[in-house]
Amino acid sequence: MSDPALGLLMLSLIVVVIMMGFATAFTLMGLGIVFGFIAFYVPGQPWADNKVFALMVQRTYGAMTNDVLISIPLFVLMGYVMERGALVDKMFYSIQLAFRRVPASLAVATLIVCTFWGIASGLVGAVVVLMGVIAFNPMLKAGYDVKLASGVITAGGTLGILIPPSVMIIVYAAVAGQSVVKLYAAAMFPGFFLAFLYLVYVIGWALINPKIAPKLPESETRVPVRPWVAQLQQAYSRKMLPALFAAVLAPAKAMNITVDGARIGYPMLLKNLGFALVPLVLTAATLWATWWYVVIHQQPDIPTPVAASTLQKKVDDAPQPLGAGAASQPAEEKLEELGGGRSGAATRNEPEALQQMGSAELRSTITATPSAGPAPEFYTYFAFIVGIFGLLLLYYYWTMEAEQFEVLRLLTSSVMPLGILTAIVLAVILLGITTATESAAVGAAGAFLLAFGARTLDWKRTKEAVFLTAKTTSMVCWLFVGSALFSAVFAILGGQALLEGWVLSLNMTPVQFMILSQAIIFILGWPLEWTEIIVIFVPIFLPMLKHFNIDPVLWGVMVFVNLQAAFLSPPVAMSAFYLKGVAPKHVTLNQIFAGMMPYMFIVIVCMVLMYIWPGITLWLPNYLYGN
Repeated sequence: MSDPALGLLMLSLIVVVIMMGFATAFTLMGLGIVFGFIAFYVPGQPWADNKVFALMVQRTYGAMTNDVLISIPLFVLMGYVMERGALVDKMFYSIQLAFRRVPASLAVATLIVCTFWGIASGLVGAVVVLMGVIAFNPMLKAGYDVKLASGVITAGGTLGILIPPSVMIIVYAAVAGQSVVKLYAAAMFPGFFLAFLYLVYVIGWALINPKIAPKLPESETRVPVRPWVAQLQQAYSRKMLPALFAAVLAPAKAMNITVDGARIGYPMLLKNLGFALVPLVLTAATLWATWWYVVIHQQPDIPTPVAASTLQKKVDDAPQPLGAGAASQPAEEKLEELGGGRSGAATRNEPEALQQMGSAELRSTITATPSAGPAPEFYTYFAFIVGIFGLLLLYYYWTMEAEQFEVLRLLTSSVMPLGILTAIVLAVILLGITTATESAAVGAAGAFLLAFGARTLDWKRTKEAVFLTAKTTSMVCWLFVGSALFSAVFAILGGQALLEGWVLSLNMTPVQFMILSQAIIFILGWPLEWTEIIVIFVPIFLPMLKHFNIDPVLWGVMVFVNLQAAFLSPPVAMSAFYLKGVAPKHVTLNQIFAGMMPYMFIVIVCMVLMYIWPGITLWLPNYLYGN
């Protein structure tokens, strides 16, 4: 048997052996050792001198010295600490009250919490199990269709591996040699867009067929209003914001209100006024951050005349080396060269359109120099958006009475701490303030602070979180060692070259190659998990992307979305088995599978839209970091 044929046999065996239930990492290493021994076999040579053992040591060292992998244990620890800290119960209750008038409110709240919790934890199994315990039984008791309830939990739980910070993105970055930060920026909008498509499907289905999600009784949607809040309304105003302002400025009437036999104090009034001002503060902070980044941050640093003349004098007085006069260049050209600017030969040799898959118009939008500032249209759009937000806030505060205020207080106390931590972790990565590893450390430390602040994390749960982190990290590291050895032996046998030659001989267009590669990954998601697909099969396609002028960032994010189906596709639909473990006995696995199927089609629709409008994926990384 020829070497390329051995390579194809090796690739086929890995799928068969994994489906038989063997551990993926050790299967990769075992097949790599066996087939590598055959590839390096020399008659008469002692078996211990076979080069495959040196190759294994080399590949293991290379995988373990990969700096990208350092952030994995920290992000995993962040997720497990939050999961063990039981911070999601109040969040689900407050979001369910906030969306109590929306069709299929329990399902909508479940999907929102799954999305939010998936972002914070990045753990599919933990999110599905946790939401299965918290939300599955309430939906069934409310008369919700089993397919709707199971589909929302399983599909929403998988979003954690797509929306940053995600361990899957880090693994792909290490395999493909891409920037973790750029992949995070690219995956941001597609992740939220997919969650939005899920929401549209759930609400649309409930509107078309209300029987699948009956309206909750009034007793379950009534917001509990604290007695002193009702007394405050009677003393000042029905509108909560004017009432709280009046109570703070003239607290005489408020001080006569009692809570559990004790009069309310001035700090309590200030605290509740702070709750009421949260929407205004968040809106103002978001608009200010947008203005700062787009307008102020983009402006070049202009030196003062004194500093400029001093700098010029130092340059003129500097001693020139022999021969420097003839070889001297303008300062701007030298800075460009030292900064990694490409030479003319490099520019001619490199393909101009690495992002041919719909990114030409995106490149044209970033050709302006950084000093040009935003386009004039930005100020018009920004003023329009500020006006819209102002009107919405005015309407919100004008209609905010006791129930809305209590919902706001619950949302602020349950969602805001976790939301601020997640926003900080993502912001410091995307804005280049810290590396992915440093932001992961910030996230892990913040998760401990939140859990300790909620007084839900004891020593036992801390040990469990650390143990599970070590277990997951070890699995990922062994996967990288096994995949590195497997891919090296596969390339040595000529399997990679054989597959590349076969694909290139088909004379496909970039569109056809994109469809073929994504279809293969979609099919592989039925029997395999995302880890096997990323570390075994994705490296086979990566060398071909340059030939077809496909951006590896766009292709990679489409793979991330595609792999959502890996958790939703039987027979190895892990989300279904996670949910079955905590579901009532009368809920069958076939019902859960049937509930997940529509979301697989939504994943395909999302991928088509990402291909038609690649700006969904590429606009943010191109804007933040250039082309």
